[in-house]
Amino acid sequence: MIVTDKIKMFNKKHPIIFTLILILIALWGICTLAMFFLDEWTHHGEQVQVPLVKGLSYTEAADRLYAEDFTVEITDSIFDSSMRPGTVVEQSPISGANVKPGRTVYLTVVAFTPKMVTVPYYLNSSLRQGRSMFEGLGFKRVDVRMVPSEYKDLVLGAHYNGLPLTPGMRIPITAKITLEVGLGYGAGGDDDEDGEDSDDAETETITE
Repeated sequence: MIVTDKIKMFNKKHPIIFTLILILIALWGICTLAMFFLDEWTHHGEQVQVPLVKGLSYTEAADRLYAEDFTVEITDSIFDSSMRPGTVVEQSPISGANVKPGRTVYLTVVAFTPKMVTVPYYLNSSLRQGRSMFEGLGFKRVDVRMVPSEYKDLVLGAHYNGLPLTPGMRIPITAKITLEVGLGYGAGGDDDEDGEDSDDAETETITE
């Protein structure tokens, strides 16, 4: 009662100061509660170790991460014909890193489908230029078929899966390309005595 009476008397004598004290007490209480709930929400002080998922399939990696309360996101994909599509090749954070529960783990995986490449304008280039052009784009299988032509080593056309390869066409990087290159008989060099083209011109396939 004595304390209560003193508080009442102080309030009567100094109402403004008393109100400021109440405001400060209220602010302190609000801040204390806010910090408590913030720690709970952000798991302050809690840490978990990121598991190793590199080398696993995306499905296996995602299942393992979800089971340990992580979230998963694919950030990039690469094409690698030597690896199974969907295989995890990079992860961030790395395995063994200590992070907060619920952290997102970013994955780089082997592409599920081959990379598509636009065919450049290759016609009338030399054999060396044509081959270098396609190999520079990443094609691993570039064959050459020699065909009758006036000009030697001139790229006259190309085929992919039996279809003519036209500039601007988009094809998978795994495609096997066959360049048609001139034998270079010379003008009229393969004509018969009647002036007709010979049907016996040979074709040759070169594979490197």
